Order: sequence, then C-alpha cells, then structure tokens
Amino acid sequence: MKRTIIITAIVAVIAIIVLIVVNRVGAKKDIANLYVEAKKGQFDIVVTTTGELQAENSTDIKGPEFTQSRNIRAMDIKITDLVAEGTEVKAGDYVATLDRTSFDNSLKDELERLTTYETNLEVKILDTAVTLSNLRDNIKNLRFTKEEAEITLQQSKYEPPTTIRQAEIAVDKAQRSLDQSLKSYTLRVEQAKSDMKTIKNNLAEQRQRVKDLQDVLSKFIISAPSSGMVIYKRDRSGSKRKVGSSISPWDNVVATLPDLSTMISKTYVNEIDVSKVKTGQKVDILVDAFPEKKYSGTVTSVANIGEQLPNADAKVFEVVIKVDGSDPILRPSMTTGNQVITKTINDVTYIPLECVQTRADSITFVYFKNGDKQVVVLGESNENNVVVEQGLEPGTLMYLSTPEEPDKFNKLLGEELITVIKEKEKAKKEEERRAKEEAARSFENRGGMPGMMEMTPEMMQQFQNMRGNMPGGQGGQGRTRDTAAMRRFMQMRNNQQGQPGGVRDTSARRRNFNQTGTQQGTQQNMNQTRQTQQTTVNR
Repeated sequence: MKRTIIITAIVAVIAIIVLIVVNRVGAKKDIANLYVEAKKGQFDIVVTTTGELQAENSTDIKGPEFTQSRNIRAMDIKITDLVAEGTEVKAGDYVATLDRTSFDNSLKDELERLTTYETNLEVKILDTAVTLSNLRDNIKNLRFTKEEAEITLQQSKYEPPTTIRQAEIAVDKAQRSLDQSLKSYTLRVEQAKSDMKTIKNNLAEQRQRVKDLQDVLSKFIISAPSSGMVIYKRDRSGSKRKVGSSISPWDNVVATLPDLSTMISKTYVNEIDVSKVKTGQKVDILVDAFPEKKYSGTVTSVANIGEQLPNADAKVFEVVIKVDGSDPILRPSMTTGNQVITKTINDVTYIPLECVQTRADSITFVYFKNGDKQVVVLGESNENNVVVEQGLEPGTLMYLSTPEEPDKFNKLLGEELITVIKEKEKAKKEEERRAKEEAARSFENRGGMPGMMEMTPEMMQQFQNMRGNMPGGQGGQGRTRDTAAMRRFMQMRNNQQGQPGGVRDTSARRRNFNQTGTQQGTQQNMNQTRQTQQTTVNR
C-alpha cells in the first residue's frame, strides 16, 4: 500500500515538473510573438472580396418561344423535372420537362372552339344555298308574271282606255318587282360572300391558334442544343432554377451549357471600396476547393449602379474578373477569394496595423522593444499593414500590440515629426473642404438649392414635406409660401450645421421669403382678375 502511494506521488511530481517546463517554453514563444520587425519592399493595396466562378461564355437551354406567336397568352410555366446540375449531356439529350396542365386545358378548349367554327361554316354554306335558291326561283316567277302582264297589255289594245291603262300599270308593277328582286339577290349574294369570308378567316385563325399550341406543347420536353455540362440558371434574385421554379415568356432559359475554357469570377465590392477598383487591375484568385493552387486574373468590368443584395445592409457594386488561362478542374459555382490589387508601391517600409498607437491629439507612434516610443508618419494602408513614411528603419523591432506596462515607456523619439503629421492632417482637411465645395458648386449648377448639400436626411425629408403642403403643389405658379415654416426650417439648418465663421443673416432670408410670398400673392390676385374680365368679355 505504501509503495503504491509513493509511486503515485512520484508520478504526480514528474507531471507537475513537465507542465511547468512546457508553460515556460510556451511563454517564451508567446513573448517572441509579441515583437515584429519593420519590413521594406513592395507594398500592395488590395480590396478583398468573395466571388463565384462562372463561365464567360455559355449556351442557353431554352423553353418554348412564346413571343413568336400572338395567339398564345403569356404565362409562367413551372419546371416539373430537371436533370441534376453538373450532368454531362450531348446534343439532343433530355434536360427538362415543363408543366403541361394549363396548356393542355387551353388546347382542349381551342379544339372545341375549332369544331364549333367548322360546324358553323357548314351550316352557313347550307343556309346560303337554300336562301339563294329561293331567291332565284322567285326571280323566275316574277319574269313569268311580267310576260303575262305584257301579253295582257297586247290583247287589250282594242279595249277601253281604262282597261289599257290598267294593263300598262300591271306591266310596270311586274317590271319593278323583277328589278327589286334582282337587286335584292345581288345584295344577298355579296352579303353571303362577306359572311363566308369572315367565318373562313375565323376558322383559319382558330386552326393557327390550335397549331401554335400544339407546336408549343411539343417543346415542353426540353433537349440540349449542344454538348456540355448542365448548370442551373440563376434568376434575378440570384436563386437557381430547379424543379418547382418557373420560367416566363421573357426569360425562358431553364439551364446553361458553359464553355469551361474561359472562366470569370463574379463578385460584389462594398460601396466604400468600389472607387478603388478599376478595369484592367490585376487580381490574385484563390479557389476554396483547391487552396494549394493560386490563379491570376484581371478586372474586366465594374458596375456603375449599386444594388442591395438580400440580407445585406450596405450597397454593393458588381465586379467581373476574368481568370487568366484555363484549368479543367475549375467548375462553375466554386467559391473564390479575390484580392484586387488597386495600387502597388515599391521599396517602402511597412509594419502591421496592430503596431500603430494613437494619442488623444491624433499623433501616431509605436513601442520599441528597447523601451522607447517612436513617432511615425503613416502613409497608405491595406487590410493588414500600413506604410511608414518617416520614423522607422527596416529591421527595427517593436511591439505588435500595446505592452502590459505602457507607462514605463517615458522616452518619446521623433518629436520633430509631430509637426509633419499635423501639416499632413491639415492638408488632408483642406483637400476635403475643396472637394466638398466643388461638389456643392456642381450641385447648384445643376439646379440644386444652395445649401442643400449640407442638409441631413431628416432636414431634407422635412423640407420636402413642407413643399408638398404648399397650396398649388410643387412648382405651381401664383401659390402663397408658408414663410413661417420656411423660417423654422432655415433656422434648424443653421443650428445643425455648426460651421465656423459667425451667425448667418437669417433676417435677410426671412425678408426675402416674405417679399417673394407677397409678390406671388399679388401676382395670383392679378391673374384671377384678368381671368374674370376675360370670361365676362367672352360671355
């Protein structure tokens, strides 16, 4: 028993000693990791984004072309079956099936309507034949009646004048009845021709409508137009079209067959960084599926209009990057990490961003390993490092972060650089001020109201509300301004601006607004008087 206890105690002591040694070694490594050297060399300013591989060129696998026929009503059609994405197909192979339910019902209705038109045509032909036959018989009978009246007239030449006159009247009546029947027959023939033409045209249109529906339905089983790999089409929202999705007459692409010989990476850049990205810039590309391989590319297009992606707060701009060369292992929809090299600076000294400390007066400095502090003048920066224009030499050791006892670093080196930093900051503010003034002048030249560029969004909304509440609507002539509301608005703008240089002369603005309102009110009364006088004169 005692022997077991002794062995256990020895093992515990050895374990404790091993832990102490390991902790000391780890602490030494941690201390070594607290320091970094200032490096000198090429400094790249990059914009890092995540993108998705796509084929630069592809062949669309389309559904039926609805727009080619005006007889078919446009509607969305669901995809009921679709081969798996990534399937290798050859020209003519099956790809997808569309829902036929609605079109089958439409075809059934149109076939019934076609049968009705054909029946109506047959009935119309029979009715027209009977009607015209009766008219011809009536004309023949009227001719006989006329001949009888003429014979009666010839036989009555020795009769009294009254009898002769009656015979002449009978002949005239018979002739008139015959003429009227002939004219009526001609009109009925023309009417029958017109009715038959209308029915035949309707029948032809109905037959064409049925044929179009049958042609469209024959294309509801979609085949591949060429060989390739099937990639699902993305709609405007970015979702892939799959079983249950719909295609429309204006966007009838079901899937695509990409050309994998040339690939692009489509990505989105934040509105803050998009001004740095230009076409022609080089890009370093990493594919998540193959982290050991690196690719290069070039920016080919940068969108001019931003958009807001789903589940995102900031606006982004679409950027297309063409991948240099080709690699058969690359596939569409693979995720890429893109580093757009927006600027390259050669032969400069740079350090990690974590090394830089900032005082309350915006003076930047670093902690040296030897216990001193050094003022540094900073330049361009990227996501990880920053250029040091003055204050550091390559190879200098410094703390990677704030040391545990920063108060012990009493000596500050490079105090003469404080003036350089302040001058640089002053020049930066002056440049920003000039840019702001230039933007304001450009806005006013385009017809904007002076001072409008300085408004906050809340002030802009309140100003628009006040304009909307003015009588006569926006831009109306002869309206009376709400000068009290305008005075309150201008006072609020002056209070929120807080710009140096004294108090604005708001009284002059109030007098200007009051005079404008009075003049416009007087002009309105004069216009109304002229309109009344003109109305009186017209009456």
